[in-house]
Amino acid sequence: MESMILATKSGTPIIGQIAVVMGWIMNAIYKVLDMVGIQNLGLCIIIFSILIYLCMTPLQIKQQKFSKLSAIMQPEIQKIQKKYQGKKDQDSMMKMQEETQAVYQKYGVSATGSCVQLAIQLPILYALYQVIQNIPAYVGSVYNVFNGVCTKILAVDGFTDIINNFIADNKMTRVRQVTDNADSIVDFLYALSPSQWKSLQDISQFSGFSDQISKTASEIQKMQTFGVLNIADQPLSYIKTGSLILIIAALAIPLLSWATQMLNLKLMPQAATQNGNDDNNAMASSMKTMNTVMPLMSAFFCFTFPVGLGIYWIASAVVRSIQQLLINRHLNKMNIDDLVNENMRKMEAKRAKEGLPPQKITNQAHQSAKNINKVEKGMSGTDEANRAKKVEEAYKNASHAKAGSITAKANLVRDFEERNKKK
Repeated sequence: MESMILATKSGTPIIGQIAVVMGWIMNAIYKVLDMVGIQNLGLCIIIFSILIYLCMTPLQIKQQKFSKLSAIMQPEIQKIQKKYQGKKDQDSMMKMQEETQAVYQKYGVSATGSCVQLAIQLPILYALYQVIQNIPAYVGSVYNVFNGVCTKILAVDGFTDIINNFIADNKMTRVRQVTDNADSIVDFLYALSPSQWKSLQDISQFSGFSDQISKTASEIQKMQTFGVLNIADQPLSYIKTGSLILIIAALAIPLLSWATQMLNLKLMPQAATQNGNDDNNAMASSMKTMNTVMPLMSAFFCFTFPVGLGIYWIASAVVRSIQQLLINRHLNKMNIDDLVNENMRKMEAKRAKEGLPPQKITNQAHQSAKNINKVEKGMSGTDEANRAKKVEEAYKNASHAKAGSITAKANLVRDFEERNKKK
């Protein structure tokens, strides 16, 4: 399996537009490096990956905060699910949904909180991959290197047949068949290895501009060389050379990709198995298997994909690992009560901005307080009781006695109910 290099930009909605913006960023990085005499696409990929992942740090923090609260909420949610297990009537389903929603409100989070973060990140990551995969399409400085040769080739009669025969003779599986447009020729030229550039010079129809082909080959090779490897080549191709240095360097790409991704997964929060909960234990087991398989798959793909993609995977995994390490330290220092208070304040501010009428807020507060009490009555165990007590205190203090807030109204309703129960 080999990766296909394309100069054509992605036409996928949203992803295509994001990729264009990222292309501008990478092109700017290349120009800055060029100003100091560095023309290296491998280094551009590393810097580019670091910048993009740094920009996504706030999203990562939000997602990890949700994960931390989710781990605390999970026992309560599971008790609600167990309470209504096997009950399929509409009334039971509605009650289960209400009580589950009350737990989320209790901790000041949204049930779709994690999904929102992922929905924002995924298009960015896909676009990032597109730029790394199709560098000439998005980085004008690279595309322009091929302009001279590309123009000359377009002027040759029957150039499509000549190049397509060249592709077939050299078994170039990483490019599509050349058509009569410049982008397809750039696809072809960007995929050429040093030896194939020399073979291109020997084509009789191209003899009139063989010097320009040689100059372009030298320039693009300088840009693509990272250490002793060419970012457009596959590591597997170097193993066939017999050179010990090249083989070691080529093997380092997939091995580092595997190692860095394993490190990143180790630093990620892991779901704990729970006694008597076969479904959750099965899910945790599946995740563990996936966490083992995915880095191995990454290493496998690195053998057959261009070195440039391997560099991107390694750089991104290293950045994510550092991010995760710092986020873990930050969250470990954060008190759960403070986190709940922060979420409650944000939730109240959002509801105030939505302009919900007072009566509607009161009804919501009444329902939340009622359901929260139900959930708390069903809890057992010293740890859960203590945790519930802490969260309850945070819930009471979340509004900081701010008059008219939803939390203040919820507390008033609950106090009223408790006084009635005592009578």
